Amino acid sequence: MNAQFPMNEGAQDEKELRAELVAYCRLDAQAVGKIFELMQNSDLRFSDAAVQLGLVSHGDVEAAMARTQANQAPRESGLIETAIRRISSDRRIVLKHGEIVAPSSRLILAHDADNPRSERLRALRTELLLLNEGTRGANVVAIVSPGSGEGRSQLSAELAIAFAQLGRRTLLVDADLRNPQQHVFFGATNEHGLTKVITNFEKPIYHPVLGLPQMHLLTAGPTPSNPLELLSDGRFEKLVTEWRNAYEFLVLDTPPLSKCADGIAVATLAGRVLLLSRAQHTTYASTRDMLRRLATSQARILGAVLNHF
Repeated sequence: MNAQFPMNEGAQDEKELRAELVAYCRLDAQAVGKIFELMQNSDLRFSDAAVQLGLVSHGDVEAAMARTQANQAPRESGLIETAIRRISSDRRIVLKHGEIVAPSSRLILAHDADNPRSERLRALRTELLLLNEGTRGANVVAIVSPGSGEGRSQLSAELAIAFAQLGRRTLLVDADLRNPQQHVFFGATNEHGLTKVITNFEKPIYHPVLGLPQMHLLTAGPTPSNPLELLSDGRFEKLVTEWRNAYEFLVLDTPPLSKCADGIAVATLAGRVLLLSRAQHTTYASTRDMLRRLATSQARILGAVLNHF
């Protein structure tokens, strides 16, 4: 997954207008690509090329210009990230807050923006945004992998942090009810969590994340005796629906697919999955079996990540 768009760094106003048009007119990756292709073969600006292709109207351009003047974008943002910042959201939810938690040192993106891993995570974030295709509701992704020790929980946490750094409402849910790790990564207590929300019909307790005012964490809670039944329960499905309406980004951590069917239940509700494997650790046979099992969920596979550690 690679997406590179030319950008005139010396024309900040043009850059902001581009981002505003992408957000205001909900242009997808294919449309943006066509616009840049026309720009490369002509002397047209982004807005003029978009109008000539019939993707936007002159009225859209004028509205985008007015919005740009009224709301200046952060200058360090890229085109897609800036567009996401500009999309207005009326989602509101009454939250029951737990203790404030903080990302551990293992979550490099939260502590070292210049680290090569941080840059790769931001690139992955942009690619996932491009694949969203204007889907209504939250941008939902379940992180799945065949076995243990492949870095699934760490990637889930770091991807949620990457989304939250855009300044948009992000929820990280630990749906690995067998061997949860998110409370460890964020130093949270795990007395309450998803398990108790489902079994006892409790209100979820969302943990605010230090340094990321738009991010919340829902831990897994105590390990239940029937994790698959809980994740297949209508109450969990209702929760996912509520999260889609309340948040703009939703990341779901899952248990290993080779060991249990829990991940399939989560993938089915999420509808979109990101595959993870570990170099010199994940076998071809286990990956093939994972793909076979995912086919039954009819979840859309967004792509694959190869972990090296």
